[in-house]
Amino acid sequence: MIRLFVNAALGAGAELVLDEGQSRYLGAVMRAQAGDELRVFNGRDGEWRALVAKVAKRAVTLQVIDAARPQGAGPDLDLVVALVKRAPLETIVEKAAELGARRVRLAITERTNADHTRVDRLQAIAVEAAEQTGRLDVPQVLEPVRLEKLIGGWEPGRRLLFCDEAGDAKPVLEALTGQPVGPWAILIGPEGGFSPKEREALRGLPFAIAVSLGPRILRADTAAISALTLWQAALGDWRS
Repeated sequence: MIRLFVNAALGAGAELVLDEGQSRYLGAVMRAQAGDELRVFNGRDGEWRALVAKVAKRAVTLQVIDAARPQGAGPDLDLVVALVKRAPLETIVEKAAELGARRVRLAITERTNADHTRVDRLQAIAVEAAEQTGRLDVPQVLEPVRLEKLIGGWEPGRRLLFCDEAGDAKPVLEALTGQPVGPWAILIGPEGGFSPKEREALRGLPFAIAVSLGPRILRADTAAISALTLWQAALGDWRS
């Protein structure tokens, strides 16, 4: 079943005119025809059944029929990741969406090896992953900020799982045992690792827990996927 994320409000009888990209996808790629059924969601109103009402060259029109699933909330989990090269960063955003992260925050660290990125492209990747995985919302990808600024404005009550590559922290599952369910964030550093100054500052934060992801040095994308998976298994919605 094709699923599409839309920005419009959803309700029985609503008519949706898709943008050019989505229209091209349905009409040219998927060969959709009038009467075909699909699902639409907007992150607010749940998932709805819709029918293709009209297929034009640059605009496909949908007719919303009825509700398929009510809106639900996934875990309140942020992924904070240092900017890395384009390909692994795109993989990180895609897998963060698949694994249930609510937001992806991009950080600039002392050893960051990339100084810019296209957030609009990363957001599009998050949308596509959300459509494919069946989730009812799309993770927000935020503009890069310096790590010290991000930590300085940290949200009260949100715990931070700091993946420390030095290898002298507790294994992540051991560290998460007995921890409360609630707002969390996972922090993944750059390919060059955190600087000694950054490690010292992070380990001194009262809301941060330093953890190890094992005896091997992991690439940033592998580390992000591993940490998200283990957090979901310990405290997230994989327990349901």
